[in-house]
Amino acid sequence: MIWADLWLLLPEGEVDPRAMAALLCGSAAAVLALRWVRQRRIQEKMEQARRTRDLGLERMEKVAQRFKQLNPRIQAGHILSLPLVELAEKLKEGSLSPESVLYTYIEQALEVTREVNCVTDFMQGCEEQLREVQRQKERGLLYGVPVSIKDHIGCKGHVSTGGLVQFLGRVEEEDSVIVQVLKRQGAIPFVKTNVPQSMINYDCSNLIFGQTVNPLNHKKSPGGSSGGEGALIAGGGSILGFGTDVAGSIRLPSSFCGLCGLKPTGFRLSIQGLTSPIAGMKSVTGMVGPMARDVESLALCMKALLCDDMFRLDPTVPPLPFDEEVYSSSAPLRIGYYNGDGYFQPSPSMRRAVQETRKLLQEAGHTLIPFTPPRIDYVVDELFTRGLFSDGAANLLDKFKGDIVDPNLKSQISSYCLPTLVKRILALILKPVYPRIARDLNALCGVGSAKNLWKHHVAVAAYRTEFIAKWRELELNVILCPALGPAFNKGYPGKLFAASSYTNLYNVLNFPAGVLPVTVVTEADEEELKNYRGHYSDPWDKRLREAVEGAVGLPVAVQCVALPWQEELCLRFMKEVETLARKRKRNVGPTDDDEDDDDADDLDL
Repeated sequence: MIWADLWLLLPEGEVDPRAMAALLCGSAAAVLALRWVRQRRIQEKMEQARRTRDLGLERMEKVAQRFKQLNPRIQAGHILSLPLVELAEKLKEGSLSPESVLYTYIEQALEVTREVNCVTDFMQGCEEQLREVQRQKERGLLYGVPVSIKDHIGCKGHVSTGGLVQFLGRVEEEDSVIVQVLKRQGAIPFVKTNVPQSMINYDCSNLIFGQTVNPLNHKKSPGGSSGGEGALIAGGGSILGFGTDVAGSIRLPSSFCGLCGLKPTGFRLSIQGLTSPIAGMKSVTGMVGPMARDVESLALCMKALLCDDMFRLDPTVPPLPFDEEVYSSSAPLRIGYYNGDGYFQPSPSMRRAVQETRKLLQEAGHTLIPFTPPRIDYVVDELFTRGLFSDGAANLLDKFKGDIVDPNLKSQISSYCLPTLVKRILALILKPVYPRIARDLNALCGVGSAKNLWKHHVAVAAYRTEFIAKWRELELNVILCPALGPAFNKGYPGKLFAASSYTNLYNVLNFPAGVLPVTVVTEADEEELKNYRGHYSDPWDKRLREAVEGAVGLPVAVQCVALPWQEELCLRFMKEVETLARKRKRNVGPTDDDEDDDDADDLDL
């Protein structure tokens, strides 16, 4: 179009068509050449990052083999079988050495990543940290415990990529506060783990390090964005890991991989030193938190982190030590519950997991009260989506400049890239047929102005007040609700970002929330899934059914929620659920029976 306009501006009779054709061809060739050069530079950066990763894996193999040769009697199987609390006790009392534990986990992490591609960086400084730990006079709560760290949590001397080329080459000059505190408690960070490109996705794939798969089923996603952590811990290559969560990025991989994960209240732990593609976004609260194989591990971790070192290194963290009395209480609880949130119909196994857990809690003497999250469409579309992308996704899209979009993210990025006017027109056209998708497109336009952003913050605060008022009216202690699952087939999370509604609600509210596995998908669940239609019978409902197909035997989680700053109560509730679920499994195993619900809370009917 530009060249056609130029042609019209030139004086008639003074243009040599052959010269103009040559100019056009030359310009096209120049554009193609520039594009090739740009692509080549991107490829070179990614190849360099992969070479660095591969050298790290080679180093892991060498140090693990060297230790094994010098210590042939080390019982690796015994070390790997120990729960974190027992392992920490043995390390502290000296019946296990920090060397034996660290090198055992290095070897196991190497084995797991060769299978599922979850480790992106080996922290060679872990050997120096090992020596430093052994020199410490006082042994912290995590003395000698190897820990894995999500890619974008800052570690000195290492790159926090966020799965983006733009962040490659930016070596961290110091540890994030969370890593500093871990080290002061005696922990030994030893690997960093994979994330989806930009981390605004709950799959785990980027063009730098590739696709991470679920160790329980390689056709499935491990979840995200802390998917590398989920895969490594579920595969046995780490006993304690750290992720972050702005829409469910700790809870979703924990759900998909059969782990326990906790998203604390915003700022209960420090987030200084974390890289983010949406830095400055304040409408939805993101948080760092632990992931592990059991609830006691999460509790031990929180006890270790909520210490004077944390409060001194980051004075913005409120000085609230772990409340052991609340965590250890056995008083009966008043528990609100719901089987579906009303935005996405739960899969059959999600629904069953809540129903069975509700029954176990009732039998254990707790009081269960039906609860309905108020105005769920409003909170997901207007508060979460419009808030997360309040700038129309402009800052996020800036991070893709000089990058290539991962195929698993193309569906999301394509919708973000649409001009605002096009989004609004499409939303108008789709509203009569696919109202939910239309609302989502409208929300992706953002808030439009600073004035509207202020109004949006007011709306979030008003909704939080409304939610808490309903909670207080029912005199609840905690809430039991579904966690999205079972694990999605690879490629589907990027097509169903809105299905994070079950988790992102509690990012908007800024409530502590944790997930834990309570059952597995049965043949009956899979059969019932064939009749899944969803609330809207739109393309998203069809995709969700396809996403969770083929999951028999995979774990299914529930979500436990408490009010802000009540992480101890949230963990206490999670521990109660875990104890009851494990007892039931020992006694009868998973059941295909679906409890009939005669309560008014059943939003998915």
